[in-house]
Amino acid sequence: MSREYSGFARLIYRAGARKGECYEMVASKFLERMTGHEHRAFRFDRAILAIGATEYHGDHLPYGTDTIIAHQLVKEVARRIDGLLVLPPIPYGMSLHYAKFPIAIALTSETLTKILKDVFASLLKHGIRKLLIINGHDGNIAPIEVAAREFKVEHPEMRLCALEAWWNTAKELLPKGVFEVWEGLGHAGEGETSIMLATDPELVSMKHAKGAVLNLPSHVQIKWTFEELTPYGATGDPSKATKEKGEKMMKALINHLTSFIKEMDKRDWKYGLIDD
Repeated sequence: MSREYSGFARLIYRAGARKGECYEMVASKFLERMTGHEHRAFRFDRAILAIGATEYHGDHLPYGTDTIIAHQLVKEVARRIDGLLVLPPIPYGMSLHYAKFPIAIALTSETLTKILKDVFASLLKHGIRKLLIINGHDGNIAPIEVAAREFKVEHPEMRLCALEAWWNTAKELLPKGVFEVWEGLGHAGEGETSIMLATDPELVSMKHAKGAVLNLPSHVQIKWTFEELTPYGATGDPSKATKEKGEKMMKALINHLTSFIKEMDKRDWKYGLIDD
């Protein structure tokens, strides 16, 4: 028999060798939809977290784009991996460099780093020592790095992993020629707009899609503020975005992340010298 729980969760029983024996299969769960009873029953030891931002994405994409995409990746991975605790997404990020375009709800790097460390500590306190972070915003990369490195040094038993820049990973996973302009890159550009068309097309207004294609130097990074780069609040060429490109990106990223978790599970999340 089976009993349905909230989110994707099910507790499935089947007859065992002895009377009364049962086996459990725990499907992925959303923490915000979970009861205390369910948490005690499922005993999660690994989790997945989306980190996004709330900021201007041109006139064609919603303010929550970074959070929507990162959390959609989380949900799709959770559908494919049993026993993965889905944490509520963090919808604010380090967006100070985008803040000249209204509205940006921006955290400082110090604030976001502290929030992340507190999240890590909370998970560890409750026995969750394996965490995969899916980041949706460029300004969060440095705070994630600092928080994870410093926390790991203090708590070596914690396993912390991150997909820091899905836009670069998607570009690398897909064959050449998928994107038409700037390899699909850009804030609210071809790639990001394509994923939104595949994820939630009703939130996209393609008739307003306009961006600036940049010619920045290679290898050395210029530390810009966004108003220096574009008058549109978007870079790249979002007018080249299609749902089909977005579906290819999502499929490649989901398969990559799912394979990563399965491989880490086989190793009991051990790596490098700690395999010994």
